[in-house]
Amino acid sequence: MENYLTTLNEPQLEAVINTDGPCMLIAGAGSGKTRVLTYRIAHLIKEHNIDPFHIMALTFTNKAAKEMRDRIEKVVGGDARNLWMGTFHSVFARILRAEAHLLGYPNNFTIYDTDDSKSLIKSVVKEMGLDEAQYKPNTIYNRISAAKNRLISWQEYLGNPMLVGDDAANMRPEIGNIYKNYTLRCFKSGAMDFDDLLFNTDKLFKEHLAVLNKYQQRIQYVLVDEFQDTNLCQYFIIRKLAAVRQNICVVGDDAQSIYAFRGADISNILNFEKDYADLRIIKLEQNYRSTQTIVEAANSVIAKNKAQLPKKVWTQNEEGNLVELIKAVSDNEEGKLVASSIFEEKMQHQYKFSDFVVLYRTNSQSRSIEEALRRTNIKYKVVGGLSFYQRKEIKDLLAYFRFTINQQDEASFRRIINLPKRGIGDTTIDKIIIAANDHAISIWEVVQNAQSFLGGRAAAPIDEFVTKIKRFAIEVQNKDAYEAAAEIAKSSGLLKELYEDKTAEGLSRYENVQELLNAIKEYVEDPEKEDKSLGAFLQEVSLITGQDDNKDNDPDKVTLMTIHMAKGLEFKNVYIVGMEEDLFPSQMMLSSRAELEEERRLFYVAITRAQKKLFLSYALTRYRFGRLKHCEPSRFLDDINKRYIKTSTKFGGIDSVASNPHFAKSFVSGMKRTVSSQPVVKPTAYKPSADFLPSDTRGLAAGMKVEHPKFGFGTVIQLEEVGAERKAKIQFADFGEKTLLLSFAKLKIHTN
Repeated sequence: MENYLTTLNEPQLEAVINTDGPCMLIAGAGSGKTRVLTYRIAHLIKEHNIDPFHIMALTFTNKAAKEMRDRIEKVVGGDARNLWMGTFHSVFARILRAEAHLLGYPNNFTIYDTDDSKSLIKSVVKEMGLDEAQYKPNTIYNRISAAKNRLISWQEYLGNPMLVGDDAANMRPEIGNIYKNYTLRCFKSGAMDFDDLLFNTDKLFKEHLAVLNKYQQRIQYVLVDEFQDTNLCQYFIIRKLAAVRQNICVVGDDAQSIYAFRGADISNILNFEKDYADLRIIKLEQNYRSTQTIVEAANSVIAKNKAQLPKKVWTQNEEGNLVELIKAVSDNEEGKLVASSIFEEKMQHQYKFSDFVVLYRTNSQSRSIEEALRRTNIKYKVVGGLSFYQRKEIKDLLAYFRFTINQQDEASFRRIINLPKRGIGDTTIDKIIIAANDHAISIWEVVQNAQSFLGGRAAAPIDEFVTKIKRFAIEVQNKDAYEAAAEIAKSSGLLKELYEDKTAEGLSRYENVQELLNAIKEYVEDPEKEDKSLGAFLQEVSLITGQDDNKDNDPDKVTLMTIHMAKGLEFKNVYIVGMEEDLFPSQMMLSSRAELEEERRLFYVAITRAQKKLFLSYALTRYRFGRLKHCEPSRFLDDINKRYIKTSTKFGGIDSVASNPHFAKSFVSGMKRTVSSQPVVKPTAYKPSADFLPSDTRGLAAGMKVEHPKFGFGTVIQLEEVGAERKAKIQFADFGEKTLLLSFAKLKIHTN
């Protein structure tokens, strides 16, 4: 490998070689921040002889951590494997595995995912006799999570008049007590949720200074990627770890802080300088990703925000094409225009489908895009749907694994005690939980003595369950992860039950379980995995984030995703759809300037995903919540300097793509080998009458004959007033039924 320092520009080089003391790298979009962070770590090891065991590098996804480790390994060799590198949750879970006993937890504590936590909250609400409709698990979970991210314990929560008052005002006065009971139940079950991995690490360092000092001496350098996405708890922990030597380097871009809803606090990066008087600030402003037009368009947008760190992103790349603005009558029309644009761009420039991404503000917007892509026979994938590890059959088997390893795990117990069904009803399960609470013992102690606590017929199936779990525990102790997992899947009865379901859905579930076993097999056969146990595999699975679970067997597809999911990615061609007021910016984010500025940062992130071409689209009407809504173009479109944008006329303005002969011709020639059961477009367009002139449609009525320049002759079926607009439903002879806005439709009324 060539000398890595020679590949860096001047600010990047400064960031890599100045390794000591506090440093903040303000990294503009596409400025190569990952390369800089990677080489900075490599430089510490290679040139300063710092043992990798003394370096902690924190990221937000396992994928990012792996990519960085692989890059570092190319420079320094196998020593890179000894770095403290990973997500905040995985690295702090590693610390807690060693120190959890000091907080009263077992070292093999279970990690609850979001569904586990919500299930336990639901149980707590029920046991407290509260209205489940009033205290919905999702609402309570988010409230508790927000408190933990701000380092507010249940004791502090109950003692805070403002928090308690807010809950009372929202007709949920018992949230503080739910938080208390939920926390105590997790503790009793030997379990931590995702937020606890951070909250309890901070608590460990606050209450056990000797432990903090041990890790302060061990961790000599702390590096944090995507610092703008950290919450208060994460920042407090890393500040404690770096307090002795102050060798802390944070990398981020305030302009890309878009996760406030997850607890991210932009003030961490905006105010970082206040905590370190001798802070070195280095700005990485050269963009290597996008054309000059895209960079300047993005700059003109983000310049409207007041709360930001000053920087000027620039590029030496080509000037590139103007940003194209696509205007559509409806959201369905928008989908058609986007699909046809993608196809034409692919055909003209020999792109792959994977060079295109469609970004939207909310998941529900994908419907019209998906339908249009399917009609056009364009392959696509939706990123951000139900992930593999969230599917029911997978969570069922994982619950068996987890309870086999930790018999204090109440959430897993509830999930599997009657799965497959063994005649143990909810009443019996409630009796087990009550007995454990009344006698201050674990549920495992109760079920091991089912005859004493329950007696009668209820004890027999529970005794059978206990025997299975004990046998599974022996398998886990004596066999590797795959052998143990395969035995549990078989002997639990889950695999048999799925195999016997011969429906398409049952087959799919069975194949999913087989895929899980395949994943465990791959884990065991990975030479880099020192611990081949099922427990080690479970910890890795528990820490997988949604972004990491994106396997796809056919990569050449158009990608569809929300803008939040797209952060950190780049594509040659980017389409941002739904550029309408109340959609983007979201009507939920207009109550304060801070919220509006986060929405603008989200738009900035979307723009800066584009390398070559950027398309923006909006619809004049859109069905939302079952009603047709008239839409206004987003205020963000006005933020873009007009010199960088043009209105697209490529597909005949806002008329149907099906009527465009150029598209029809290119589509037919490009898809000769595509087998389709339905025609995608009409081979020819309608040619209007020689004397065609649009009529005044104010007198239009049902039953009248009309002519449209694209759709031909038709009969008006129905007229409807929509606010200040009128729309007509028309049955056309060749193009079927269409609903048109009369203010846009060019109709000639035929009276004979």
